[in-house]
Amino acid sequence: MRHSSPLKNILKTSLPAVVDLSSQTIMFTIEAILIGRISTGAFAGQGLAIQVVIAFLTVLITFIVGSSLIVARHVGAEEKREANHVFGQAVMISFVISIIFAVVWYFGGVHLFKLIEEGGSSEARQAGTSYLRIVALFAPIIITNFTAVGIIRGAGDTHLSMIVNVAINGLNVTLAPLLIFGWFGFPRWEVQGAAMALGISHSAGFLVTFYILRTRKSVLFLSLRELARPNFQTFKRLLKAGVPTTIEQMVWAIGALIVSIYAAQLGGQYLAAHIVLSRIQSILSMAYLGFSLTAMTLMGKNLGAEKRRLAEKTARTAGWVGFVFSFAIALLMIAFSKSILYFFTPEEAVIAIGVNAMIVFAILQVPKAVGNVVIGNLRGAGDLKWIMYITIVGVVLFEIGLNWIVAFSTSLAVTGLWLVHFIDETVRLAVNYWRFKGGRWKFTRI
Repeated sequence: MRHSSPLKNILKTSLPAVVDLSSQTIMFTIEAILIGRISTGAFAGQGLAIQVVIAFLTVLITFIVGSSLIVARHVGAEEKREANHVFGQAVMISFVISIIFAVVWYFGGVHLFKLIEEGGSSEARQAGTSYLRIVALFAPIIITNFTAVGIIRGAGDTHLSMIVNVAINGLNVTLAPLLIFGWFGFPRWEVQGAAMALGISHSAGFLVTFYILRTRKSVLFLSLRELARPNFQTFKRLLKAGVPTTIEQMVWAIGALIVSIYAAQLGGQYLAAHIVLSRIQSILSMAYLGFSLTAMTLMGKNLGAEKRRLAEKTARTAGWVGFVFSFAIALLMIAFSKSILYFFTPEEAVIAIGVNAMIVFAILQVPKAVGNVVIGNLRGAGDLKWIMYITIVGVVLFEIGLNWIVAFSTSLAVTGLWLVHFIDETVRLAVNYWRFKGGRWKFTRI
């Protein structure tokens, strides 16, 4: 990496990552728009099912983030054999976990959807349950590929992870309308068709990933021997590096799910409006995650190469990139709020609820984006327990505690839920930046 141009390194790594990560949520968004044309109940049920899937996938952060942190250090130190070993062990573990997830999703989803408020919500419960059960059938392929591509991205090969995910999501968005609406002679499966499109496209993506990893087109190589030879010392190392991030992400995902349940208790239209804003946030958050992962990867490589001054300079530059990007997004959100919401649902009542929350939602983007970059810098340096503790406190105090008060003791409704989220993100940004300025992260070992 060139010492004189941290901005060039950031953009070269982050822009493919932004496209890569955003493609998944854009696909989910298009899928949601298509399902929204069926009914509000189908839209809400499928949206909640996606949140369930995301909540479970956070368990894999142990092996994706843990592996990425270790792999980035090895790559920075030019230790490729060690990097490939860690990669193979993480993929093996993710496959075992995927079998467990498949069983839980298939047989346990129906119980989760009973939490949706009775009265006009039976369609949402049925849509969410059927979607989750079909996705469960493809879980081993989806989850194993999710892990492999995530580590490829974390190793710095963001152009390859972009190719894989854009291919997956391009195929998905092509198949989805055919199977949802039964176009061109295909069966009309509605919500189930969306789940089938997801499974088929990820199966194709799995083959592309396997080809890349076996033909040495990536900095990483997938050794079949590693998949058959568990190494418990490496497991321990992965757990040590990844468990704090898994707990952090799991707590965050559970908090988001609880907030969605709060919105569901307010009524179907409030849930639909909240799901719309959550979908928009998912797209934007994937872009922010691209900057965050870039910060994490470059931090790991620089520290692995013992370049601490370059690591700090690159970290600060990444923060400014996140700020400029999110500020522009906030302006667009405010200027085109109603038009953006209309893409997701034509129902005027849902749009009206969303418009009322949009100013708060737009301003939220700045602390959320910059905060993600600061977290990426700390994570790349290995300051993982700190991030975990701060996230737990934020979710318990703000997302679960204060949101409960706002949702059921005030008239702010959905606007209040996003206002609390803004407060949470702003407080955590301030505290994490204070931690970064302290400089202890420069000497953390993984």
